[in-house]
Amino acid sequence: MKDLTRHPCFNREAAGSCGRVHLPVAPKCNIQCNYCNRKYDCVNESRPGVSSAVLKPFQASVYMDAVLEKEPRITVAGIAGPGDPFANAGEVLETMRLLRQKHPELIFCLSSNGLNVPPYMDEIAELDVSHVTITMNAVDPKIGAKIYSWIKDGNVVYRGEQGARLLLERQIEAIKGLKARGVMVKVNTIVIPGINDEHVVKVSQKAAELGADIQNLIPLKPSEDTKFADLPEPGRETVLPLRKAAGEHIAQMTHCKRCRADAVGLLANDQSGSLCGTLQACSGIKPASPEQTRPYVAVASREGVLVNSHLGEAERFQIWGRDTSGGYRMIEERMAPRPGCGPQRWEKLAISLKDCRAVLASAMGVQPQTYLEEAGIAAHTCSGPIADALNTLYSGGDMDVYKARKAGIGGSSCAGTGLGCG
Repeated sequence: MKDLTRHPCFNREAAGSCGRVHLPVAPKCNIQCNYCNRKYDCVNESRPGVSSAVLKPFQASVYMDAVLEKEPRITVAGIAGPGDPFANAGEVLETMRLLRQKHPELIFCLSSNGLNVPPYMDEIAELDVSHVTITMNAVDPKIGAKIYSWIKDGNVVYRGEQGARLLLERQIEAIKGLKARGVMVKVNTIVIPGINDEHVVKVSQKAAELGADIQNLIPLKPSEDTKFADLPEPGRETVLPLRKAAGEHIAQMTHCKRCRADAVGLLANDQSGSLCGTLQACSGIKPASPEQTRPYVAVASREGVLVNSHLGEAERFQIWGRDTSGGYRMIEERMAPRPGCGPQRWEKLAISLKDCRAVLASAMGVQPQTYLEEAGIAAHTCSGPIADALNTLYSGGDMDVYKARKAGIGGSSCAGTGLGCG
């Protein structure tokens, strides 16, 4: 059982003995804050959005090993940028999955603006991510419109109050949903003079109402080439009274170090500078062979012996791989995305099966097959014993000999089931 009190950001008493590492695997962002500039990086600069390198998931796994060797007091593996984790959901969830396999003893943590968190709340819980931070700067769209230049939801860009309202709605949904799944939630609020400083306590009240566990009031750190570059940085005379007022509604974090996206070590002894070379070296590691990066095969099966379930009707997928004797064994079962959410269902399935070279199902629609194959996952319709199909697949044989029917052509299971299977 993990000791969740060993998260130094959520528990001040742990800050002197427990460290964290931020894995910079999320370069893209889906909002533009008027205080954020991710273009600059200085090893002596400590602020969110800054990182000396960006890692792929497999590189982050190697870097995690190196960090733990050099700093065994690390108890938390987190992702906080340099963009937003859920503007990079595939990379982030794959990283979390790799960490869960190699370092299940670690506490897993994510920090997001909340815009795209709701579709992935089940995955967050299933991957044992126990702590999530949502940055909520306003609960009034009029004030939010002053803080955000634009909000990008999918391929649509929103501005002004419309964008701020959408962001707020998603943040509320995210906090409620995460708490319903047993996740600890911290709300970060940037204190911006003349913009939201007189509004901060209302954010605290809302965070408490939603069930958040703790709030972190972070004074604005003005960054050049941003709309708020000329605003003053709030001092203790501003922040301390706000924390006192906010603390009447929700517990306050008072030891924040405004961590970089590649922060590592104890909060009071950050080692991102000394480990910068290690981070950059890991960012240059070449991808492993397909045998190493996609060693598994996902199978839609009712009982674990035959390939006999329709892709759209499968509630879970069995993950198979080679064993040391040269045969095959089931590694684990993974839940399928919930039915009825359209193309996003297949995007999420492709993300969850990123370590699989192929999917085997008795039938599937054209749309899911396309999404899977665009993600580099071969999608085969087949029937018969799982062991026989795996032997043919791994040996490079012709999978058509197992084909049950052409994907998406004929068959009542592909017509109007409401499962989003086509």
